[in-house]
Amino acid sequence: MAPKQNGKPVLTRRQKEIYEFLKDKILNRGYGPTVREIGTKFGIVSPNGVMCHLKALEKKGLITREAHMSRAIQLTQSVRQQLTLPMAGQIAAGKPLLAEEQKEKVDFRGLFDNDEHFCLKVKGTALADEQFADGDYVVLRRQETCRSGDIALAAVEGGEPTLQRFHREKDRVRLEPIAGKAKPVYAKDVDVLGVVVGMVRQF
Repeated sequence: MAPKQNGKPVLTRRQKEIYEFLKDKILNRGYGPTVREIGTKFGIVSPNGVMCHLKALEKKGLITREAHMSRAIQLTQSVRQQLTLPMAGQIAAGKPLLAEEQKEKVDFRGLFDNDEHFCLKVKGTALADEQFADGDYVVLRRQETCRSGDIALAAVEGGEPTLQRFHREKDRVRLEPIAGKAKPVYAKDVDVLGVVVGMVRQF
């Protein structure tokens, strides 16, 4: 059994650094880093060196890994927050219809407090055409398939994932970039990591 201090597993300095790196990528980017990314980040030349740290974190109960999947690292601990807001009424024709002593609450946990959901923060104005502004959070559901017309986080032939509008054609997939005026990409080998299901905006 891994040693614990105050109920938490004891980590070496490097294990803690790698764990924080994993947590940042999974929570803020939506998926974990590859072994190569971890090695590059911490100057670990050998993939076996990275794997030793990952096995230690797994043994100490902080992560889980799926064999033969380079990005399949998951956190076993997640921060749960109360995600309910009071229902203040409805709005019509621009004027709020407020209700006195309204006790109804809207529970958003199904959208956000879910292991199958993650979010990406929008940086800059490149996604403005899809109404995603700088500083918004795009909420996605983890899934490997999607329907035509969905906005998906997708990667072509193992490349860097980007948000694209997914269209399935007869013998290929058409990915319509939602940023700028780039031309569509046509491919047969497309990895879908998630589908956009919501957006959070802070004013």
